[in-house]
Amino acid sequence: MSGKDFYYNKAKQEGYRARSAYKLKQLDDAENLLSRGDAVVDLGAAPGGWLQVAAEAVGEGGTVVGVDRQRIDPLEATHGADVEYVRGDVTEESTREEVIEVAGRADAVLSDMAPNVTGEYNLDHARSVHLARQAFETAEALLGPGGDFAVKVFEGPDVDDLAADVEESFEYVRRMQPDATREESSELYLVGKGFLTAPVEVGEELTVAVEAVGDEGDGIAEVEGFTVFVPDAESGDEVEVRIEAVKPRYAFAERCD
Repeated sequence: MSGKDFYYNKAKQEGYRARSAYKLKQLDDAENLLSRGDAVVDLGAAPGGWLQVAAEAVGEGGTVVGVDRQRIDPLEATHGADVEYVRGDVTEESTREEVIEVAGRADAVLSDMAPNVTGEYNLDHARSVHLARQAFETAEALLGPGGDFAVKVFEGPDVDDLAADVEESFEYVRRMQPDATREESSELYLVGKGFLTAPVEVGEELTVAVEAVGDEGDGIAEVEGFTVFVPDAESGDEVEVRIEAVKPRYAFAERCD
């Protein structure tokens, strides 16, 4: 039996609205995207297979918001989760604002959005990357510290740039192709773990005051209560730095003075 038939039949037997439900299950198993009580936003949610999986995972006390241009039939079973629906195009600012208003702060933002396939490789790839970037921008507006992001994109030359941009906002990014993906499909998922909400960003230049020296010999500065490590600096120095790497609780800088 082909993978397509196996997961299609499995979805029918287990009551999922789409075989894609198993893609999310496999992503979650690998990267622990969904936890009890989480707030989750699902972009491109119709017909609702990912919503079903998310509602099961977050359970009572959790919230799931499904977003799609198409109408999403309400879930028959929510497993105690609060499930909300937003109908609209996430590439439009008005829809994104409504999602932010409904969802508030999210622990995970998921996107299984895909363009209407034309069969022209370059066009389909470019459109998928555009949708993925829209999902990424929405995730940046919604995620709380340490939140997670998963987005579908078609393989192609622009994926590297997209992955690099996503990686700047997360502890790390993985490229994944769940077993439930059809063998002939060019789709893959970028999974970003640990959303960074630091007051500084990679490449930013600023002046900092070094307040102490750490065990490794680097100067320690504070920016809005956030630790920045500065090499070749002593306590009391005021130096110009460029942020080189950002982690959830601290950043590394290089001197540029």
